[in-house]
Amino acid sequence: MESHVDLGFLLHALMPSWNSVPLLAGFFSYLAIAGSILPGKLVPGVALPDATRLHYRCNGLLSLLLLVAFLGIGAKMGFVSPTAISDRGLELLSTTFLFSFLVTLVLYFFGCKSQSKGSSLKPHISGNLIHDWWFGIQLNPHFMGIDLKFFFVRAGMMGWLLINLSILMKSIQDGTLSQSMILYQLFCALYILDYFVHEEYMTSTWDIIAERLGFMLVFGDLVWIPFTFSIQGWWLLRNSVELTTAAIVANCFVFLIGYMVFRGANKQKHVFKKNPKAPIWGKPPKVVGGKLLASGYWGVARHCNYLGDLMLALSFSLPCGISSPIPYFYPVYLLILLIWRESRDEARCAEKYREIWAEYRKLVPWRILPYVY
Repeated sequence: MESHVDLGFLLHALMPSWNSVPLLAGFFSYLAIAGSILPGKLVPGVALPDATRLHYRCNGLLSLLLLVAFLGIGAKMGFVSPTAISDRGLELLSTTFLFSFLVTLVLYFFGCKSQSKGSSLKPHISGNLIHDWWFGIQLNPHFMGIDLKFFFVRAGMMGWLLINLSILMKSIQDGTLSQSMILYQLFCALYILDYFVHEEYMTSTWDIIAERLGFMLVFGDLVWIPFTFSIQGWWLLRNSVELTTAAIVANCFVFLIGYMVFRGANKQKHVFKKNPKAPIWGKPPKVVGGKLLASGYWGVARHCNYLGDLMLALSFSLPCGISSPIPYFYPVYLLILLIWRESRDEARCAEKYREIWAEYRKLVPWRILPYVY
């Protein structure tokens, strides 16, 4: 009987509802307006195949801080409930899923009708409806002057923080705030803030440069990132974990080392692309075939940035202890994703750089973790 009740409750909680629509509409409207009018560094994107460049206004950090401030003031004055999100998590999840589905149908429809010849808007139609809807038809579709791909990535990362903050407020309200919850919240908040401090690095990532905007990306940004990356928080609301001091210290170390490797590796690559002669760790960089960096973190493993990312993901789950596999969903998923992505990267680089890549592989034999993989 118990499982029937649970399933019935779950299905009811998962029903999309009109109550979630104002939350989503308000969030997207704020992002659209703030993203368009707040000051921010204008960053030129990578040159597209037709030699044009898009420009991105990187004001995400300011947008996020203002939004959190507005919500904080609104909650204090009683205009908004700080637990509005955590009270209707599943319902919000299904409404966002439905929104992603509808948006990508619209993108598909307008993509098919596009007459554009430019790289950003030129339609790529394979003729297979499911394939085109899933992978998208246009590289950089716009709506009212807003670059949708950049907009959705930003919405996902901010949504993750807002879900976390609402979970935090609920745990304070319920009187269940624990050291585990504080650690989890702190690590995620630092990671998300760091993401927005370095938002311009996003403009040179594979998703922005090469992936077309279809259901895969929109679902990934709006549903997958905010709702699955916060599983640990939801879990901690219902389960209490007692951490020893040693566990807390170890957890902080995993986070800090992960952060150092992740941010350090990405920064070295970013600096190298701008100035190939800039010293790395105080020495002139070692470069293979004039193109590939083999110094610093990139001399330790070919995808050292992935190692940092995995350690960060692990640090978000460690505060939950080891009594349940559920909070480890994110690091396990990320491990599978990054190993798959790494094999795709290797194949792409081997084709692109040929003998230079073979030489780089001899020089840097490890893929992600030195002496292991």
